[in-house]
Amino acid sequence: MKEREKFENGNIFEGIVSFRAVLSSILDKKSDRKILKVYYDIEKTKKKPKEFSFIKAKSYELDYEIELVDSDAINELTLGKNHGGLAFICSDRMYQKLDKASIEKNGFYVMLEGIEDPYNFGYSLRSLYASGVSGIIVPERNWLSVAGIVCRASAGASEMLSIFIADDDSFVPLFKDNGYKIVCADIDNSVSMYDANLKKPLLMIVGGEKRGISKSVLKTADSIVRIEYGKEFDAALSAASASTILAFEVYRQNR
Repeated sequence: MKEREKFENGNIFEGIVSFRAVLSSILDKKSDRKILKVYYDIEKTKKKPKEFSFIKAKSYELDYEIELVDSDAINELTLGKNHGGLAFICSDRMYQKLDKASIEKNGFYVMLEGIEDPYNFGYSLRSLYASGVSGIIVPERNWLSVAGIVCRASAGASEMLSIFIADDDSFVPLFKDNGYKIVCADIDNSVSMYDANLKKPLLMIVGGEKRGISKSVLKTADSIVRIEYGKEFDAALSAASASTILAFEVYRQNR
């Protein structure tokens, strides 16, 4: 299978961390995704008997097929060779429609816009999940079409997060109606994140390092915050790094 075909087949997941995350989201009814088929390295059934027994037991509950294959067959399905002898195919996941009722009263939401790379997107989701974010909002054009890659990069966080898709900035009034502050991460007319009021309820908008945040979204901001550097440096941080730093500052201010 060509690398591009592997990359574009977004519903091929790999590794036990991804499997447990998908399984958890299904059992907790956070996702309508289904596991359709599992490929397991026949040699690993002897080396990891407990893991294989767990996967087999869940197949009776969730009605998916297990096929025992050699490691080369799994390598053909996956992008790398760090799958641990496990690959699985899933159905698509339907993402939630954002409305006023679905927004927590005192939550912390993050809008990620303009991220250029699915791994970077996944790393961002991993950090945001760890910081305690209530939910993620992404534009219609996003990396969720390569869900397997994003799941692996996020250590499963992408499957456990509440994710909403918005095709424009019409979601902002929903948050304002719920009493949320709108904070954008940018440079112009900004204050240091250490001087900003990041108390919840809060919607934070973080853009990609190349395109940044769209002007229409910036206009909705109640405040604009920047990350201060320890030395002179003209380059922007990656979206994964920026979202991590900002999210944990929000966590610190709301402890």
